[in-house]
Amino acid sequence: MSIRQTSSVPTIGESHINRARASIRQALSWYSNNLRKPNQHSHSQLLKQLKPEFDTLNSLVNKLDSNVIAIAAFGLVSRGKSAVLNALIGQKILQTGPLNGVTQWCRSVQWVANDKVQVELIDTPGLDEIDGEARSQMAEDVARKADLILFVVSGDITQTEYQALCKLRQYQKPLILVFNKIDLYPDIDRQAIYRNLQELGATKGEMLPDEIVMVAAEPTPLEVRVEWANGETGYEWETPAPQIDELKQKILNILNREGKSLLALNALVQAQKAQEKIASITVGDRLQQAEDLIWKYTRYKAIAIALNPVALLDVLGGFVTDLALIRALARLYNLPMTGYEAAKLLKTIIFSSGGLLVGELGSSLFWGLGKSTAIVSSGENPFNISTYAGAATIQAGIAAYGCYAVGQAAQVYLERGCTWGQFGASTVIAEILARTEPNTIIYRLRQELSPFE
Repeated sequence: MSIRQTSSVPTIGESHINRARASIRQALSWYSNNLRKPNQHSHSQLLKQLKPEFDTLNSLVNKLDSNVIAIAAFGLVSRGKSAVLNALIGQKILQTGPLNGVTQWCRSVQWVANDKVQVELIDTPGLDEIDGEARSQMAEDVARKADLILFVVSGDITQTEYQALCKLRQYQKPLILVFNKIDLYPDIDRQAIYRNLQELGATKGEMLPDEIVMVAAEPTPLEVRVEWANGETGYEWETPAPQIDELKQKILNILNREGKSLLALNALVQAQKAQEKIASITVGDRLQQAEDLIWKYTRYKAIAIALNPVALLDVLGGFVTDLALIRALARLYNLPMTGYEAAKLLKTIIFSSGGLLVGELGSSLFWGLGKSTAIVSSGENPFNISTYAGAATIQAGIAAYGCYAVGQAAQVYLERGCTWGQFGASTVIAEILARTEPNTIIYRLRQELSPFE
């Protein structure tokens, strides 16, 4: 009897899961510890505001631990969303019927796709069934949770369907367009609709041809002629088997090839948004303290540069002050940031300032050299001393402007959430996208999911 050996080396998907889990746990640990530190301006009201985001991060860790992939079905009423999910499961669990809007609320069922993959199938009401804000909020909640979306149509896409499809695309999730009820169309009409869907996807850039699948989830019963053993004949209604194999195989291929990477990527995107919300709320809560802090460092920088006679040290000291300000703001907001990350952020701020801060550095160096020359040649000449004082005053003003501009810009960047570092959500997302192969469903999302740098 041969013994089958298994390797302890994790697959790429498992590695992505592990990295995502470590990233989210690190964020939870850091935020939880720092928001509860004494003398950190924390208070119960702020913690109450942040609780939903902490709950989100905890639920994401649990989802990664359970390793269950969520697939949600969307579409307008009477497109057969519930029937599609029933056909995938192989049982009629979700209610279907001839009336519009049979599904009035979201329901989820477990589907053991194979011995390796477990799936949560989520059924949703028709996007045109629930009015206004309730429909939009429910769709947003489910779309955010889903790792893969099925958008079900039953013919040529209407304007309402196309708008709903575009809305779902904004959630940056892989999507399969399911053309259901093909049994109702003659073959020539069915193929014409299929080509129209492909052309629409190619023209609008919404999907690739292989992301469109034709199914008949709940075929219409057919009247068939029956001949009994006694020779008598009659007619009975017979329901054909669902035509679902192509969709099922496509889903299984996706799950087997990149399911765990999809799970990790979706968790990280949600964690990134939760951390952005944490940062946004914290920034808003400590706005006045941040303003006071920025002015404090602005004064320090202006005074230090005005008194320092060495031009090169002016520029170096200015950099150090700006870095210190960024890290001080991060500490105020309880956001993790190393010196390397602060330097990277400062570089981003300088080069995205439209040349203003680059000009500030050049002006500071120019006036610093003038100041240094004046002090060297001053002797007892009062005119040179006055020249030094004038150059120092101008340089101090320029330095103060630069420091204040850096502080204001840093607030904007910090409000997006601190997702940098080795285990930061942005870093891990970039790693997953960098290792994505061109023939995968994740690949087409690379540009949409490119994280903030």
